[in-house]
Amino acid sequence: MAAPTTPLYLTHELAFRTQYAELKERSRSALQLLPGTPGTLVKRAGTGRAYWYRVYQTAGGTQAETLVCRHADDDALGDARAELDFAQWATAQVRNLRKLDFQVADKGVASVLVELYNKGLLTGLNVVGTLCFMAWLNELGARAVAARTQDIDLAARQRLRLAAPLSFLEAVQGTRLGFVPVPGMPHSAAPSSVKLKGRDGLRVDVLVQGPTLGATVPVPDLMWHAQTVPYFNYLLTRPRQAAVLAGGHCIPVTLPDPVRFVWHKLYSSASRRSFPEKAAKDLLQAATLAAVLVEQHDEPLADALADVPAAMKAALVKRLPALRRLLHRHPQTIDAFEMAFG
Repeated sequence: MAAPTTPLYLTHELAFRTQYAELKERSRSALQLLPGTPGTLVKRAGTGRAYWYRVYQTAGGTQAETLVCRHADDDALGDARAELDFAQWATAQVRNLRKLDFQVADKGVASVLVELYNKGLLTGLNVVGTLCFMAWLNELGARAVAARTQDIDLAARQRLRLAAPLSFLEAVQGTRLGFVPVPGMPHSAAPSSVKLKGRDGLRVDVLVQGPTLGATVPVPDLMWHAQTVPYFNYLLTRPRQAAVLAGGHCIPVTLPDPVRFVWHKLYSSASRRSFPEKAAKDLLQAATLAAVLVEQHDEPLADALADVPAAMKAALVKRLPALRRLLHRHPQTIDAFEMAFG
């Protein structure tokens, strides 16, 4: 990968970071997020009794409606109006943040994450992959190029913290977008992913710790299966509460610790020998996030490296020359990597 001629990131102004923080905090207090557009409240009385409905557009562009309450239920109607007011405010905030170059995923991603949040599944799943990188840029107040992703990667560490098993497939199919299971590898294995139709359709993967890449193992709490990824237990230790901006939503999520995410992304870049484009993307994400953490937040890289398994660390050392090329405009971060490696 050629050395960039410009810095890997810029920083958002304090006022914009404050705007994002307020949106995130208010979203975390919401017990439920309204799927689709905020919509409007409509009263119908065709059956002899009047009822209130919320009428809105789904992520797929179709009109949908949900029953809110009877006409005379003033408390329920007041709660519904408060939810609608918040959804309209949040949509406006996300729209403004998108214009300010915050990372905002598309409506399909929003639909999946909102459905999982409302069903309580995001309490036990971490958002990883490119969506995690995008979310950490927002959290850390950084502006950088992030490739659009058609993947939602969700990681589970050991058993999920769910009161009772919940069907992952039913949850994503609740988006009304037409997700279908994807056969595992080999073809006869149980599916661990769902996908929208079309070559570039949105895909949702469930991932867990495992000694080999791509094996399929059951996740009973989700009534589903997951693909194994090496060293995921390292990645998912000490998770953080954060948010993902997508569509018109701010969805509370759990993310891996950002420094551990850097080291695991760097390991992934060294492991993807058959996928050079993905390896280059992983390397760029690791370098960019490391630069933000070191230069803007004084985060030490060496502390998290101390917990890295020996076999994983051996792969990381090999990426130091490539990191030097990517970070030639960030000498402080190069020094931090070299100090970490000793």
